[in-house]
Amino acid sequence: MSTPPLKIGVIIGSVRTGRFADKVAQWFLSEIGRREDMDVHVIDLSEPALVAELKLTLDTTEPGEGTLGLAQRIGGLDGYVVLTPEYNHGYPASLKLAIDYVYREWRAKPVGFVSYGGMAGGQRAVEQLRQVFAELHAVTLRDTVSFHMAWSQFDEEGRPKDADGVGKAASVLLDQLAWWGLTLREGRAARPYDG
Repeated sequence: MSTPPLKIGVIIGSVRTGRFADKVAQWFLSEIGRREDMDVHVIDLSEPALVAELKLTLDTTEPGEGTLGLAQRIGGLDGYVVLTPEYNHGYPASLKLAIDYVYREWRAKPVGFVSYGGMAGGQRAVEQLRQVFAELHAVTLRDTVSFHMAWSQFDEEGRPKDADGVGKAASVLLDQLAWWGLTLREGRAARPYDG
């Protein structure tokens, strides 16, 4: 009996017009797309339906009907990779809003990170996100992929200049995600997580 592929959400956290996230996402989606053990689901926070859905949450203090679509999408997945920029030593408000208005769906699932930015390569944003996901009972992966001075790391066709280096980093991240994803999926099936 074969193991069903893990359902992995790639969450694109930037919603800025002209965002650099598109280059990073295009590369990462090609990397994860090579995996036969993963079924990829893109959750782009700039999708018009998600933008409208998250706007509804700004007037409430608790998740309500306006967040059900995002909650269902997050809840149906086995793990996540959050693709985040670093803005002013932190991660985007759009990402915080999306994370906070989904709650139980994150629990006992793995979260990996692909980050980009200036000198720190988005790592300060990732460190903050680790604290947020710990509070949600998610398991963050140790190894990340980061692009320091990101705009200089890609060629004119949108390919990383150090394809081998970042490819190896992505492989390590995805191997960890596969291990944690399967382990936690089996654990949730055997013993529902009440945390």
